[in-house]
Amino acid sequence: MSAAIPEPPARAARDRLLDAARTSFADKGFHGTTTRDIAAAAGMSPAAVYVHHRTKESLLHELSLEGHRATMASLDAAVRDCPDDPVTLLHAWVTAFVTGHALGHTTARIVNYELEALTPEHRAEVEHWRSRIQESLIDILERGCGAGVFAVDTHVAASAIAGMGVDVARWFRDDAGTTATDLAREFADLAVRMVRA
Repeated sequence: MSAAIPEPPARAARDRLLDAARTSFADKGFHGTTTRDIAAAAGMSPAAVYVHHRTKESLLHELSLEGHRATMASLDAAVRDCPDDPVTLLHAWVTAFVTGHALGHTTARIVNYELEALTPEHRAEVEHWRSRIQESLIDILERGCGAGVFAVDTHVAASAIAGMGVDVARWFRDDAGTTATDLAREFADLAVRMVRA
């Protein structure tokens, strides 16, 4: 058996800073967090932050991209092997979306509620991923309407479904009294009932 290949020091330091930024932004908000807070949480000097990230905002940008890309990947995986049935596709999409926002509630809170702190260029990059996520839901709803299974304004329904999923991150905690799996299933059932013809 071969030994595990150690992570390069620069990569390990970068990941420590991202984890520290995630914790600090969640605890104090983006504007309430200083680079000194992030460095302290990472067990590094404040100067070390600038070796890996030019600004505090660049940490938020990276967390935001990472979160949105992971969401898109989980949604793609959830519907990839589904039967081509709008109800099954919608149920799978909402289940994956809500599960991700519940299990990753700390990151999800940051990336959804700190968007205004991004530079216009970084905000545009993140909005590209947000649009892709929304369009994947609209596509399922349009298929359902075309098949006569759903009867909704697809853009309004997509905003309502995605909005209730995003909001899970605001209140869900690991001791919420329900599991992420049970919550996601309940939200998926609710979403299907909302759009049914």
